[in-house]
Amino acid sequence: MSHLPPVPRIRWVVGATLFATAVLVLAGWSETAYPAGGGQVIVSSEKDGSLTFYDAASRQVSAVLPQCRRPRHLQLSPDRTRLYVACSDDDRVDVVDVRTRKTLAALRVGDDPEMFDLSPDGRTLYVSNEEESLLTAVDTATGQKRFSVAVGDEPEGVKVSADGKRVYVASEVANLVHVIDVDSRKIVRHIPVGNRPRRFALSPDGKELWVSNELAASVSIIRTDTLQVAHVLTFAPKGFRADDVTPVGLALSRDGRRAYVALGRANHVAVVDVAARRVLDYVLVGRRAWGVALTRGDALLYVTNGMSDDVSVVDTARAKAVATLKAGRVPHSVAIDD
Repeated sequence: MSHLPPVPRIRWVVGATLFATAVLVLAGWSETAYPAGGGQVIVSSEKDGSLTFYDAASRQVSAVLPQCRRPRHLQLSPDRTRLYVACSDDDRVDVVDVRTRKTLAALRVGDDPEMFDLSPDGRTLYVSNEEESLLTAVDTATGQKRFSVAVGDEPEGVKVSADGKRVYVASEVANLVHVIDVDSRKIVRHIPVGNRPRRFALSPDGKELWVSNELAASVSIIRTDTLQVAHVLTFAPKGFRADDVTPVGLALSRDGRRAYVALGRANHVAVVDVAARRVLDYVLVGRRAWGVALTRGDALLYVTNGMSDDVSVVDTARAKAVATLKAGRVPHSVAIDD
């Protein structure tokens, strides 16, 4: 390990307590309450500071809610009753009731949160603080900070292992995946990957960790038992220069047979045969394909397109975009409550 950067010291940051916040509702929103799993698709828009809610069945907008400054990553709680929203320019993560769509609380998580993940029990939120080069762990019930770990510059992607014992953090500048042991609160491994790692996906069996390398036009596949890169997938859709292929968002099917990779400026999503380690198809979507999410049965893939201000709906069986949904300015992430 001598050729890798040394493990940085843990830095402790004073946390703030949980506090309630109100949310304004745009005129015309129906007061209909959606139960958890009621069929909503939710998209964050960075430039509008809003969340757009779509009815999954009709694909019509059911609400547009002002949320915060620069909302980015979205994630549902394990019981699917809460939506967590990274508010990057407000240095917080908002907690939204899925049924009522009201903001219940705001978690102060440190500077510039973009990506995060929840522990399997939903009690701990792990957030990357890009400007501070930190991973911060916050208690979701009290809002108190549990600990922080210093990582490489510009951390982004965060993924918790299925057993909750490890947290993986991608450092865009160091081109490393840091492996943090939750019990000791220390980095136990630096894994070199491609240029500018961004996002993660775990295989359903927990044996593989996929990380997108935005400026290497690739995905590194890490074995979680050895913590080593086992394979590197590269992408080359026809008609695009290599530096226009910028993979970011990742999603794996629930049976682990297919992977879907949003290729950023290449305006396509790659469909990957996981076992064969082979690209099966490239699906044309909108401009700067970014965030992705699969419906529960894997029949549809939703893709946020940051430069065309819309969301593509891809039929995974046909490998074809079948609908385009208008979104706010610079849609970032999508979450599906179905």
